[in-house]
Parts: sequence; structure tokens; C-alpha cells
Amino acid sequence: MSPHSGNTPAETGFHGLGIAPAFLEILARMQFVQPTPIQRQSIPVAIQGKDVVGIAQTGTGKTLAFGIPMIQRLAQSKGQGLVVLPTRELALQVDEMLHRVGDGLGLRTAVLIGGMSLGPQVAAIRQNPHIVIATPGRLIDHLNQKTVLLDRVQIAVLDEADRMLDMGFAPQIQRIFQTLPRERQTMLFSATMPPEITAMATRYMKLPIRVEIAPPGTTAERVSQELFIVQRDKKLQMLERLLTDYQGSTLVFSRTKHGARKIARAVRTMGHTSAELHANRSLNQRREALDGFKTGKYRVLIATDIASRGIDVTGIELVINYDVPTNAEDYVHRIGRTARAGAGGHAITLATPEERGAVRDIERLTRKALPISAVPELPPARALPQLPPRQFPQRRGQQGRRPPVRPASPKFQRGEQAGYRPQGFSRGPNGPRPQGQGFQPREPRPARPAGGPQGQQERGAQPRRHSGQPPQKRRGRFPPDGPMYRPW
Repeated sequence: MSPHSGNTPAETGFHGLGIAPAFLEILARMQFVQPTPIQRQSIPVAIQGKDVVGIAQTGTGKTLAFGIPMIQRLAQSKGQGLVVLPTRELALQVDEMLHRVGDGLGLRTAVLIGGMSLGPQVAAIRQNPHIVIATPGRLIDHLNQKTVLLDRVQIAVLDEADRMLDMGFAPQIQRIFQTLPRERQTMLFSATMPPEITAMATRYMKLPIRVEIAPPGTTAERVSQELFIVQRDKKLQMLERLLTDYQGSTLVFSRTKHGARKIARAVRTMGHTSAELHANRSLNQRREALDGFKTGKYRVLIATDIASRGIDVTGIELVINYDVPTNAEDYVHRIGRTARAGAGGHAITLATPEERGAVRDIERLTRKALPISAVPELPPARALPQLPPRQFPQRRGQQGRRPPVRPASPKFQRGEQAGYRPQGFSRGPNGPRPQGQGFQPREPRPARPAGGPQGQQERGAQPRRHSGQPPQKRRGRFPPDGPMYRPW
């Protein structure tokens, strides 16, 4: 893996990076004036078709660093792009960003994520999208059911690769790379560079160019950090004091899902609007929480580390580590949710005296000591509201008999639901475009004939004829007419 020299042209802005004029006009309309360091060093290399390993902190514009070269190269070919990400929220936000810059060129995408029905996603795949954006688990589901083919993928991107390895997706990533064509361009982006990432780049990439903006463990430039040493039973009171002193939007990190629910209830008791973001929430609940946090409906968002990678919200003024992360690298990702895109931010960590070792691991990784502040006067403790008891359905009626059986819903055959149209994630512009600009219209892939006798007749094969006799079982290693053969 050879490092990139970093010698960029003397041009200002996005000019001189090899970007097409039509793309430059789109970036100008979006008011993208200056590229970030990772964009300035990655885009020229990726446009040339070389493999790239990008190491940069969270919130430095890595999506456009691979999105601009991918869209520009795919617009000139009939190939397909694949972007694999760890979480659903991150996949949806990458899809949104790619459409912001690619809608004018006719970009069409398909998003394959968990928590959604497979039917609309299959319909989106049949529209022959230019880019497929997926999480590892759902992509493996489609591969097992043979509803998606990766034989036309020319550009593959792994975003937040370190987080995918932390979440245990290494077997799924190996299966995906085994399915991809050998002749392809591969780009890998990560906030840290553990040995597993180096091994992955060596195994699946061809002479990759390493673009490293900052050493691993480097925090965002304009984020100020603070540490409070408090007892565990005083953390909620300390949180209330911080929410009183800081009036802006606040992101609170919890180590567990149960802790996130408890903190959310306590914050509502304090009189603040809050939402939860963790693995037990459905996809619609997560999207509603993120959208409400962006629009100001919720002032406080409580999240766990697994769900935090999908949080890309500008204007977060304060990040509170209610629990010290067990992994020091998660601390860098947490506080990277503030001070994004050159803005300022503040990060506060609440640590108990027993968590001194975890704090030292963070200081060793970031190569700086966390400034310790004195604990201010705390408000009185509040009583948390009790959750209502869970209601279980009764198995029998009041008279000791089972309730009447609910009538079965009518069965529908294929094609009987008139007017049904899947609402997938396949998106694209309407109407014709001038020739020579952007993506050319693609014809949907023809549907494969289904299995069974009818599908075999469509393929020209004769259906099997059954004699009506029970199946026969072979015993031993002798042929059917041998001495050990007899029907059961």
C-alpha cells in the first residue's frame, strides 16, 4: 500500500481535480466551494480508477470523496457501483447525498437495508440502478435468494470499514468480495486503521493508494473536550445541570439500550424533548428520531454506539458521553458528531472513579490529556416515572372458554391486487435528458422465469411426470438392481 504524496494542483476549489465541467456546475449550485482535505487528495486518484484507502476522521466529507468519482466514472460506462455501510441510517444518508449531486445526471439508486420488506427492494433492483447502497446483512439476504446480481459491479466502496469489523461483519464482507468481479475498482474508507483493515486492503485490493489525512485517534480540530468525575448515582443530576447550562442541541451517548431508554425518560422528566436511537427501535422510529432532531422537534437525542454512525446532523453544539465507551476508538467517533464541516463544538465526558483505566486508554489514543473540571452544584434528584405494566393477551375468555377464532384473511393470488405498486428506494429523474449528458436510460432487466412446471415449459423443458407411486429409497452402495435394493 503506497501512501499518496498529497501534491495537489494549485487550483482553488474543486477545479483541477479532474472533475467534469457538468459536475463542477452542480457543485457550484450546491454551494460546495472548497473541498475538504480527504476530498482534495482522494478524488484525483479515484477518478483515475485506482484503488484507494482513505483514513480520515468522522465528518470530513468522505461521502463526496468516493461519490463524485463513482458517479462520474459510471456515467461513462454501463457498469454498476456498490456501496456497503454498517447501519441503515448511514445508508439512507449516503443515498440522499449521492442524489443531491447526481439527480441532474440521471442517477438511479437502490437501497437494500434491514427493517424493510424485500419486495420493494427487489422491484428497485429490477429497475437496473446505477448504484446499489446496502448494509452487509441485507445484501447477503438478497444474494442467498438470488434477487441481486453483482456481476456488473465496476466500483465497490466500503465506508466505515472499521465499524463493520467491530460489528462482526467480517464473514459477510468476505462473501460479498467473493461474489464481486475480479476486475473492479475498490475504495475503502475508515476513521481508524487497525490491523484488520490493513489485512483487508492487502487481500481484496490491487496496489491501493493510501490517503491519510490525520493519524488514527486524531479528534476533530475545533471540538473542545471536558471531563467530570462523578459517582454513578449522580450522573442524572449532572446531566440535568449540563442541559440547563447549555441550551443548544445535545447528543447523549449511552453504552447500552436499556441505559438509553432510562436516560430518555429522565430527560423528559426534566422538561426537555428527547428521542432514542438504538438497535431496539424500528427503522421508521429511527428515521423519525433523526428527522425530529434535525428540525428541532427534539432537543436531546440519546443514542448508542452502534446506531451513532448514522448520525450526520450539522449544528450539534454539545456531545455528552454519559457512559465512557469501552473502546477508546469509539470516543473519537462520538465526539466527531459535533464540530462537523469546520464548525465548533464541545464534548463532555462523565466518568466514575472506577473508569479511570478507560479514560487513560482514551488519552493514550488521542495523545492528549482530558481536562478535568470541578463538579458544580447539582440539582436535587428526581424520581423517574414508572413504566406501565406490560399487558399480556388472555389465553381464555372470562367464562373459561377460548375466545372465538378470528376469521382468516382472504388469500390473494399473484396479480390480484389491482393498483399495487411497490414503494421502493429506486429513484431517478422523470423525463428525457439531452444526449451526451449524464446517465443514459437503462432498460430493466428481464424477469427470470419462475421455477416449477410452468417455468420449465417457458424455458423449453418438459415437466416431470409422476407415476403416482411412492418414492423408493436406496440402501447401501449397490446399484438399484443390486441385492441390497428394495423399496420402502
